[in-house]
Amino acid sequence: QREFTQKKTFTTWINSILAKHTPPSVISDLYIDIQQGHLLLDLLEVLSGQHLPREKGFNTFQCRSNIENALTFLKSRSLKLINIHVADIIEGKPSIVLGLIWTIIFHFHIEELARTLACTYNQPSLDCSSAVDSSPKASRSAKKSAKIKERWKISATKALLLWAKEQCSLHGSINVTDFKASWRSGLPFLAIIQNLRPGLVDLEKAKSRSNKENLREAFRIAELELNIPRLLEPEDVDIMNPDERSIMTYVAQFLQYSRNLRESEDNMQEKVREAMSWLAAQEKKLAKLLIDTENETYYQKYKEMMSFMEVFNQEKNPFLPVLLSKRSEAELSESHQQMREEWDKLISQINEWKAKLDQMLPSPLDGIEAWLQEVEHLQAEDLPDLQDPFKAMFVFREIIVIFKGLMGCFDSHLDTLQSFKNEDEKNMPLVLPEKLEEMKRRL
Repeated sequence: QREFTQKKTFTTWINSILAKHTPPSVISDLYIDIQQGHLLLDLLEVLSGQHLPREKGFNTFQCRSNIENALTFLKSRSLKLINIHVADIIEGKPSIVLGLIWTIIFHFHIEELARTLACTYNQPSLDCSSAVDSSPKASRSAKKSAKIKERWKISATKALLLWAKEQCSLHGSINVTDFKASWRSGLPFLAIIQNLRPGLVDLEKAKSRSNKENLREAFRIAELELNIPRLLEPEDVDIMNPDERSIMTYVAQFLQYSRNLRESEDNMQEKVREAMSWLAAQEKKLAKLLIDTENETYYQKYKEMMSFMEVFNQEKNPFLPVLLSKRSEAELSESHQQMREEWDKLISQINEWKAKLDQMLPSPLDGIEAWLQEVEHLQAEDLPDLQDPFKAMFVFREIIVIFKGLMGCFDSHLDTLQSFKNEDEKNMPLVLPEKLEEMKRRL
């Protein structure tokens, strides 16, 4: 049972990593597919970010060479590969293959994640921020290094467990003491999800459900909402003695999500600061432009506005994802809400400036612009949501009457616009040609 669960869990985990390889690859049968060595090297390349040497072919010699390259690389990272030999992997021996994959998962996934918690929980580690200690002291002897590594191995497990306990302790009676039977009820998984994404689960309701129902719900939400691969099934956990390694591998993915969330939030805050700085600069620029063009002609004012808007529209593009974030008000930080207010304020100022310029159009264009805005407003207005069909029909008829009244001026406005002589007594243009074209297009 344990071997079956590990094989399934490790295969799904590996495939989630191999999906990031270029080109992506997939394992169908762990014991068979690992024998060629290519997928093992693919896995290590993604996890380490390094390009590893390999033989391109698939004959016995080339497969052996690839597996040797993989094991050599792991040993170079001070990993102890006890009783793991090339011949056993080529034969696809289940216990050896599972032992190798667990060593890889623990080192590249669990240890790396737990390292970020080491300082928080005061666990002994090589370094709280780096996997490698480059000081001369650390390299005195391989024996000492191995002892520290073993000590850290215990600490990585403990750090992950402490993190899980901390997540669950926020929800009263949900207690985690190990990576075995503690998870059988499914409540610890749901408690962690609730902490990472509040509102996705109802813990009170979960306490009255069966273990399998809770596990099924937790795995479903984790996969759909947190994009965490479904490494386990309820049947793997709701047993007397569930597999510790499989549960650790799965729980570590929640810690990975938590770390990504934190990094994403820090990144977002940095983008918010940059956007706020840009918005402040735009506001100053706009205020100066309004003062500088106060005594200019309409033509010059509109020309300056066009120049400002051209640069503004180019510069705003990098900030749009953060400015137009679809997060709800409740999800926004204070600085993000302030940024949204500043953005709305600036857009309002720009629209106000445009409206004033439209009112300053020379006659008869000012009248046509006012008429255009009235028709556009009427067209854009949503019809009231009335349940009474007779009342709705009455309101609709009223709008039609207003619209027909406005459209009575359409032909004369079109003639006026098309015959408008765009020059003053000094043969200088009164209006920017772009503005005339815009009005014709709207008409």
